[in-house]
Amino acid sequence: MSASSEGPTTAQRPQSTEPPATAEPPASAERAVILPKHLHARPAGLIAQAAARYPQTTIEIVADGRRADARSILAVMALGAVAGSEVLVRTAGAQAGGATATVVAILTAAED
Repeated sequence: MSASSEGPTTAQRPQSTEPPATAEPPASAERAVILPKHLHARPAGLIAQAAARYPQTTIEIVADGRRADARSILAVMALGAVAGSEVLVRTAGAQAGGATATVVAILTAAED
């Protein structure tokens, strides 16, 4: 018996360079609010906890030209936003709308 050195041949598929038809750009949302209370430790902590529930979304808070990652309590507190300040909530990612609504609800909630 003789062994053949050739194995079965397989056809190779050409690779497509087109993006999938379902690919969409990440969603984004932006909303400005006037703070009814100072942005101190308690609301900053609530914002950081809420931001953690949206791992696929970037959440940024802007006050008086300064920016903070909403996942950082210290960064949010360092904004120094006080009652009456305008704060901008910017989000980008898969759940941008929900993340924006959640953070805005925290920022505009009455003080306990």
